[in-house]
Amino acid sequence: MRSPIPLRCFDHQEPIQKTQSNDAYSCSRGCNFPIVAGVPRFVSSDNYASSFGLQWNVFRTTQLDSHTGIPISQERLERLLGGDFSVVKDRVVLEAGCGAGRFTEVLLASGSRVFASDLSQAVEANVINCGDHPNLFVCQADLHRLPVPDNQFDVVLCVGVLQHTPNPEDAITALSHHVKPGGLLVIDHYMSGQQPNTARRLLRRFLLKRTPRFCMLFCRILVSLLWPIHRLTWAMRAFPVGKRIHGRFAALSPVADYQAQFQALRSGLLREWAMLDTHDMLTDVHKHTRTAEEIAQTLKLCGLEDIFTACAGNGVEARAHKPQEPV
Repeated sequence: MRSPIPLRCFDHQEPIQKTQSNDAYSCSRGCNFPIVAGVPRFVSSDNYASSFGLQWNVFRTTQLDSHTGIPISQERLERLLGGDFSVVKDRVVLEAGCGAGRFTEVLLASGSRVFASDLSQAVEANVINCGDHPNLFVCQADLHRLPVPDNQFDVVLCVGVLQHTPNPEDAITALSHHVKPGGLLVIDHYMSGQQPNTARRLLRRFLLKRTPRFCMLFCRILVSLLWPIHRLTWAMRAFPVGKRIHGRFAALSPVADYQAQFQALRSGLLREWAMLDTHDMLTDVHKHTRTAEEIAQTLKLCGLEDIFTACAGNGVEARAHKPQEPV
């Protein structure tokens, strides 16, 4: 993999190069960044995103359009970009929080040159899924300390991530620094008012004190026990009383249920998505919500313009441009 942007040590702002042994990157001031499983590591894997790293390696292909055969990720990304993939074609794109690559593969298919980063070991799943593409560079890094200079990317994309960072406003600010003048920042965020039900709230409190592997096993068992009831109540929806039963049960259950949203998914895939997102919503260390107005205000404070927000997808979707430099 070759980075579309020259790599730079965050601490010393000096170029970094591969060592002679090709097993690490280093800067002239002595910083050393190992390459593990083909991925440069600019951060330790022992961090608040460790459960996500396990999750995306277990469910490596679950949300890939190439796996489901349905353009769920493509349509979501197209909406986030304003309905036009031409804004990323032949452009250098930073995908912060790339996960297993559900959007990475869409960006690559759209002609982007992608610099994909993630705080977690999800980068390993991304490399397996998309690493053969010549226009992809993947690294494990903190979005606050990316190994590249500021103002380098035509498009900065951060989807499904900001609500899980310690401080979303700081994260948005950090991302805005990487947008080149005239470039585009695209983000989303959980929306205020989206509160977990009681079962999810209590289970999350319990699981946050457990190891990632325990949490994964627990969520698998939980879904295995409750998913048959989700399927049964969904099958009963043709009857007036059955429709009410399903709606009520889904609202109370701790298990994620996408049978209504993604009816084109096969039953096995629906169960996979239920396991993945049940784990996701019960094990995230940080879970913030924001209004569209709060997101717009943060983008404005970053000096961005042409700010657009909408209540869609996972909550609030937003995009904005960095002003062109004066001539």
